Amino acid sequence: MSLPDIPLPPTGRPVLIAGPTASGKSALALRIAQAQERVVVNADALQVHDAWRVLTARPGPEDEANAPHLLYGHVPRGAAYSVGHWLRDLAPVLARHPDAVVVGGTGLYFSALTEGLAEIPPIPSDIRAEADARLRAQGIDALLADLDAATAARIDRQNPARVQRAWEVWRATGRGLTEWQALTPPPLLPHEQATVLVLAPDRDWLAGRIASRFARMLTEGALDEARAALPHWPAGGAGAAAPLWTRAIGAAELIAHLRGQISLPEAEAAATLATRQYAKRQANWFRNRLGHWPRLALP
Repeated sequence: MSLPDIPLPPTGRPVLIAGPTASGKSALALRIAQAQERVVVNADALQVHDAWRVLTARPGPEDEANAPHLLYGHVPRGAAYSVGHWLRDLAPVLARHPDAVVVGGTGLYFSALTEGLAEIPPIPSDIRAEADARLRAQGIDALLADLDAATAARIDRQNPARVQRAWEVWRATGRGLTEWQALTPPPLLPHEQATVLVLAPDRDWLAGRIASRFARMLTEGALDEARAALPHWPAGGAGAAAPLWTRAIGAAELIAHLRGQISLPEAEAAATLATRQYAKRQANWFRNRLGHWPRLALP
């Protein structure tokens, strides 16, 4: 199941490619980079972590030999890394490579890049620990109940990480996240100054790609990556309060298999389902927040 050929974008300006996992966006970015001698820059929050290459479908050595790939696998296991960190890493890259191809599945990275990011003060560790404990003990609804009405109306109420972040901002600053966002400075790269594209795959087509890709990951070493991560895996698992590197899709399922809790076929089925659910959330996010970007229907 290959991607259709599309016209090459105009040269001299960045290209931004967003899309759900397994939609073929990395292959498209590489095709453009090779044809026009550009660099490929990561915009995926899972692919920044050095703990995973196979499991997050990071570009492999062959792809890296065909075009430079930047901001992949550069964050050590356990290190804090946010959209603000990514923007600070990206700014000098765009200064050196103003025609870069920026590609990924993390919608928040793209909205922060093209719309700006509120300069919220760092969250103290004791407040983060309080949020972790409250989420574990009382659940997401307890955090939602404390949020101001404007933030509660706009936030993704099904995403524990987003809800926890909003609660931490309110608890630390006394201001709602929406109020902070109203003070957002100008963006690093307004979308009008780039060629932008969202891949919009057919659901059944994407489901087939997800299933075959995870099976291939297992043959290419995903289980070995999970085995290497096992000694570092948090006792509480990969929940919303866990370190970001543990949230790679399929990691928790492979760890459960290595601990003897489920069989490998069960882990594969659960991870494939989790990936499909993740892709659906991504597609919904792009539709709601990047609806003004041109879309490329697939297949």
